[in-house]
Amino acid sequence: MTIAAAVNENFANYSNYLIYSAMTVYTLAFLAHMAEWVFGSRSRVAITAAALTAPAAAPAIEVVQRGGGTATLERPKVVTRSTASDRGIPDGPGAAGTDADGDKYGRIAVSLTVLAFVFHLAAVACRAASVQRVPWGNMYEFSTTFGMVAVGMYLALLALKKRVRWIGLFLVTSVLLDLGLAVAVLYTDSDQLVPALHSYWLWIHVSCAIISGAVFYLAAVGTFLFLFRDFYEAALTAGRAVNPTWANIMNRLPSAATLDKFAYRMNALVFPLYTFTVIAGSIWAQAAWGRYWGWDPKETWSFITWVAYACYLHARATAGWKGRKAAALALVAFACFIFNYYGVNIFITGKHSYAGV
Repeated sequence: MTIAAAVNENFANYSNYLIYSAMTVYTLAFLAHMAEWVFGSRSRVAITAAALTAPAAAPAIEVVQRGGGTATLERPKVVTRSTASDRGIPDGPGAAGTDADGDKYGRIAVSLTVLAFVFHLAAVACRAASVQRVPWGNMYEFSTTFGMVAVGMYLALLALKKRVRWIGLFLVTSVLLDLGLAVAVLYTDSDQLVPALHSYWLWIHVSCAIISGAVFYLAAVGTFLFLFRDFYEAALTAGRAVNPTWANIMNRLPSAATLDKFAYRMNALVFPLYTFTVIAGSIWAQAAWGRYWGWDPKETWSFITWVAYACYLHARATAGWKGRKAAALALVAFACFIFNYYGVNIFITGKHSYAGV
């Protein structure tokens, strides 16, 4: 018989203090990102309807003086072609951080996000140390770990020199909401696991679910912004008037084609891991309850989520389902994941309810 380790209240309290510290710094990062979007100067390169409908311009020519002679260097402009239509629109300057004022505030925001992530990581580690187990035994722990992994994924992309700073504002906003809900509604004192959760599959199955959800979230942000940017580009192409403030915001985003490609690649990248998550849950269910599948609410909605993402990936690879239709399906799939995460655990009773909220 295994004797459960006592709860270390000191580490548990440290974890709580660190979560509140992380929330404070995330708030500062949110304000810095808002300053990046609001106070950064307007895009230096305006996108107009005439520019979209005009024929392709000849490559730019740069003249270089060399010792009495002249050399000409061709510099062709690279334009990302949209997968949703035949229009070609470049990424906005703000997306690449080339706007001077926006870049300054953006760098401050990223630095604050890194600091908040350090507090967040320490909070999760202290929670694990307080009970000497993995820190995802209930919804409070799952939520705090999920937010930490999402921020970690974002910072990893930045470290790999990916131009994804446009995610920052939406990320810190949602992480603040996630942590606020965790501490205000889902909070559970540090305690040992119920016997059914004492399995190495807790390490494997739940960790894969957290990683999958974090990547699905980043993809969902890209998909959501793709819809706005695509409607904006369509308005420009049709010659319709666009509010200047709205145009400035949209011009700072990557093109619709870039956002669409980012979302698709992220979803496609993590889908095999989510598939393994569902399979691992079935194997754990057989070990715990003597059957691989019993249509428990959590199992059912995990399968529904898997089917939704499978349909999206299939539709995205089909010519008739690119662009907005595929994006809508991707958001439906992510909504299924969120409902499985919150709705099933809170509102529906099943075998997974023993984990508590």
